[in-house]
Amino acid sequence: MNRVPRSVNPRVALVLVLLAALLLRAQSPAPISAALREKVDATVGKSLTDTGIPSASIAIVQGGAITYLQAYGDGRIDPHTPAVPSMRYSIGSISKQFTAAAVQLLAEQGKLSLDDPVSRFVPNLTRGNEVTIRELLSHTSGYQDYWPQDYVPPFMLQPITADKILDQWARKPLDFDPGTEWQYSNTNFVIAGLIVEKASGEPLLQFLSEHIFAPLGMKSVINIDQNRLTETDATGYLRYALGPPRLAPKEGRGWLFAAGELAMPAEDLAKWDVSVINQSVLQPASYSQMEKEVLLKNGLGTRYGLGVSVRQESGQRAIEHGGEVSGFTAHNMVFPDERMAVVVLVNEDSVEASGDIARNIAALLFREADAGKQEEQAREIFSALQQGKINRALFTDNCNSYFTEQALKDFAGSLGPLGSPTEFTQTFKQERGGMTFRLFEVHFAQKTVEVWERIMPNGKIEQYQVGAK
Repeated sequence: MNRVPRSVNPRVALVLVLLAALLLRAQSPAPISAALREKVDATVGKSLTDTGIPSASIAIVQGGAITYLQAYGDGRIDPHTPAVPSMRYSIGSISKQFTAAAVQLLAEQGKLSLDDPVSRFVPNLTRGNEVTIRELLSHTSGYQDYWPQDYVPPFMLQPITADKILDQWARKPLDFDPGTEWQYSNTNFVIAGLIVEKASGEPLLQFLSEHIFAPLGMKSVINIDQNRLTETDATGYLRYALGPPRLAPKEGRGWLFAAGELAMPAEDLAKWDVSVINQSVLQPASYSQMEKEVLLKNGLGTRYGLGVSVRQESGQRAIEHGGEVSGFTAHNMVFPDERMAVVVLVNEDSVEASGDIARNIAALLFREADAGKQEEQAREIFSALQQGKINRALFTDNCNSYFTEQALKDFAGSLGPLGSPTEFTQTFKQERGGMTFRLFEVHFAQKTVEVWERIMPNGKIEQYQVGAK
């Protein structure tokens, strides 16, 4: 039992406790709004209905903190077991960013360099004195992928060692000269995992647990390369054509090493995303390396960093990756600049549902964060134009010149008969030429149109146009 020391005034102690509680509350964003939660739930529910996936487990990060955890559908079909957020799902190739982070930590410790040849740690690989660790992590090495299939071939049901994988796929001619092409290859990360073990002197999962999982409170992570998921976790399924879900086979031991071996609840993966946003595990320079698009020798971009994809989603910089192993698919999206992230885990393989759900949720988050007032104003302008009216105080001189008497008549004549829209939502935002571009979709019972506008820094509207979608 905790007691207040006699030397401390009880009233002062109470004030300190209240202040601490208020500070903690101030540091933790409130849960998502009821309206947003309803939209997220509807989005995921629709995906389950449309695709037939057994279940999905999600986590949302806003303001650098987890604000929503939810699971939908059946974590196990027989016996029927509803999905719950505590269930672990395999995250597949999202595991690769943890291997890449381990390499980065060892580079910070001076035990290796990203530009070391792989031959320094793993001997007898094809052109191992030319291929660098950086090229492994960015999929530009030329080593052939040992698992391009979206199912488990018979030979993968048998156990294998990492060195045997390299015998068959990394001690043969390269698919291309190092650094000249981008080609996704699980083989790269088997080599990277061995490098982590040799440079650190300990097993990969032990290194990850000590330096990442334990410090971040990721308490439920397991290695499915060695152990199956338990009865309290999600069960993995596959589907033949449009048939019902069937139990998916389990890969033999050794095949997932360093490339797709991790399973965890959505909450644990979200904790990792928070650390990426806060840059709390690696040094800032390491995150910069990891999240920087790697260029080929001819200067072309790969849209890939070190173990992560680097791209634009919803008009924002996104660090993301998908994952698939037998019975499971997953998608993880981090928006470092916006301090937001979305995790989606699904217990069926060979489906796009996890990525689609993640992108749809991200769009909802950005819409709520940015588009409320803009949607309201754009809708009001649209409604006025349906009547041939305009509030010219909202527009620049250039835009006012666009809205001639004839233009207003055409707006009213073509838009007025459509009636009131059933939905008016922002779908895209981009900065260009010192202006903010916004795109909206306007839905009617029988028709959908688009509205696009460009807004000056002072809030005046430089462009407002409507067209068919």
